[in-house]
Amino acid sequence: MIRLILLVLILVGTAQAETRRPSHCIALADTGGMAYLHKAAFRDPLDKHHVRLSYIAHASFLIQTHDGLSAVTDYTGFIGNTDLVPDVVTMNHAHDTHWTEFPDPDIPHVLEGWGQGGQVADHHLDLGSLLVRNVTTDIRRGGGVEPDGNSIFVFEAGGLCIAHLGHLHHEPTPAQYAALGRMDVVMAAVDGSLTLDLPSMIRLLQKMKARIVIPMHWFEGWTLNAFLDGMSRDYAIVNDGASELVISLRSLPDRPTIHVLAPRFLRDP
Repeated sequence: MIRLILLVLILVGTAQAETRRPSHCIALADTGGMAYLHKAAFRDPLDKHHVRLSYIAHASFLIQTHDGLSAVTDYTGFIGNTDLVPDVVTMNHAHDTHWTEFPDPDIPHVLEGWGQGGQVADHHLDLGSLLVRNVTTDIRRGGGVEPDGNSIFVFEAGGLCIAHLGHLHHEPTPAQYAALGRMDVVMAAVDGSLTLDLPSMIRLLQKMKARIVIPMHWFEGWTLNAFLDGMSRDYAIVNDGASELVISLRSLPDRPTIHVLAPRFLRDP
């Protein structure tokens, strides 16, 4: 009987894996492209194969596809004076500025970055033009460690691989790097204290080799500037006051670029 149960569990797990659309971020190599970034309001239409990223606040970003799908990272329950209801929200619970206990019930998909009941969070949400998956990491908790308490969420859209590192407390292991795959855009916490220290974060980003890095989770200008100083030798820096940018796989910059976005809550026209 025990052998029969184990066989059933193995078959169920195999069937689930086979029904998942494979990640192109893991399967494909970096393609590069020409530099092309431009400002856009979050209600503006998008061309096919383009993705819009809007920095809302702290660690929250709005990610939009050309056909109207949207996701909000590290959702806290408030994204601005807007009637927009995201299709997906992701959350991490290291601090209450990265999640909410009471998400809007109209949101179709609420993805928690931590597991429940001893389980590890495992997300692979396929919405067609948007695929959302996660890779868990550990977090510091009360002088100890909470295994798999944080999730790096990966958003695959328009051929792009976009990673939100969440409340990252340690450099990923080789297995975690492999699970992430190729990253074109990375949203990284650069406070240097509550999350990963700046030298480790800089080393991590250099290893990831994303073409675009967007700093987040910075509390004072000096923490952001310290990060920019540490990255300026190898990365171009764009800091033009914009809070949104539109990118495509073909428009990724030749030189790795840090794109500083100004946090701004969403507001309907």
